[in-house]
Amino acid sequence: MLTELSLTALLEELAAPRPVPAAGSALAAALAAAAAVAQKAARLSSGSWSGAVGAAAQAESLRERALGLVDEDAEAYRRALEAQERPAADASAERRDYALGRALADAAEPPLRLARLAADVAELCAAVAASGEPRVQADAAAASAIAAGVARGARELVAVNLTAAAGDSRVAEADRLAADAQTAATTAGRTT
Repeated sequence: MLTELSLTALLEELAAPRPVPAAGSALAAALAAAAAVAQKAARLSSGSWSGAVGAAAQAESLRERALGLVDEDAEAYRRALEAQERPAADASAERRDYALGRALADAAEPPLRLARLAADVAELCAAVAASGEPRVQADAAAASAIAAGVARGARELVAVNLTAAAGDSRVAEADRLAADAQTAATTAGRTT
């Protein structure tokens, strides 16, 4: 499991000349780090902000959910690649096309969940930047910017994995989530 690796080993896995893991796992790890920074900033603000304990707990939950997507995204992407490589002789063309479409649609789910989480992390970071101790506001704003970048990256992965399904509502949702995350990051940046 990727989440059991040291940071150095995870980066080596991401850099290895193999298709999996790829960008989705990297984005999930970055989002978990952003949520951890938000958690720290909230904890350091507990003496002056009544909402700090709740914000820290929310950040911890978001961090754990993002961390789970590091491995989940890699597994979904691996299954999609296997479906693409499956020889046509293994099944009828119709069954193979259906299986490939299903695998690609399934591969879009972890990045879509990642975009949802990223929007939540960006908004939480903006709240921490607005209400937290002045000494941690820049950290929270930076974490919000990371989350916004993750949302944009996740949006790209959703769109790529759904190329066979033009007009899929999940791409529109990912677009909205990326825009929401960017708005939150911009707001957080103005706080500092």
